[in-house]
Amino acid sequence: MKLKKINEKLQEGLVENGLTEANEMQKETFSTLKSGADAIIIAPKGSGKSTTIVLNVIQQLANGTEESPRALIIVEDKAKVLEMEELFEKYGKYTDLQVYGVHDKGDMEYDKNYISTGIDVLIGTPNKLSEMFTTAGYNVNRLKMFILDDADPILKLRHETKIMRISNSITKTQRIIFSEQLTERIEILAEKMLLEPFVFDFDEEYDEDEEDLEEEENSERKEGDDFEEEEDLEDEEE
Repeated sequence: MKLKKINEKLQEGLVENGLTEANEMQKETFSTLKSGADAIIIAPKGSGKSTTIVLNVIQQLANGTEESPRALIIVEDKAKVLEMEELFEKYGKYTDLQVYGVHDKGDMEYDKNYISTGIDVLIGTPNKLSEMFTTAGYNVNRLKMFILDDADPILKLRHETKIMRISNSITKTQRIIFSEQLTERIEILAEKMLLEPFVFDFDEEYDEDEEDLEEEENSERKEGDDFEEEEDLEDEEE
């Protein structure tokens, strides 16, 4: 994948899985996210937001491991936890990163014991992470990245308080919000949680592409109608 100063171990994992070309979102956000700046990234479903999260986390954390989590990723549900774990397993194959996911249906004691053995990336649902951080008191001083994936459906379930409680327990970290659309709830959360964030809105580019395609299709239909009208006129003249 052609990204500036991409980690060699990450590159190897991406190429092995056929990911040789970065899409527009990955190209435009890579340098900003690598710099450690806060960001809001708006992009439609199927645009590669989860892959963007995984490759940027691996990029920042691949050189070394620690006992305390260095990246915390909040996702909507168990299915998203499993999906994110699978992506880390694929693209982080040549790193030593320890990734672990927790969800509402998991065993709390088992999760706590596993995390205490030392992990680099913790993925989880708002309810489970909030409960774990409240009862276990994890060391978050080494946390480098705090990421909220698919923010819109998560905030519709009114998890703002849980997310803010976790965020407020972290003194300094990079905070990134991913969503399909920039809603008022996301703007309010970002104002409370993020520091001078960069905003990337790929939804606008997507809409423009859709409009261009629609105009092109309309033009082709009009040309077809005009052609049919000409043929009808020729038939009448004959």
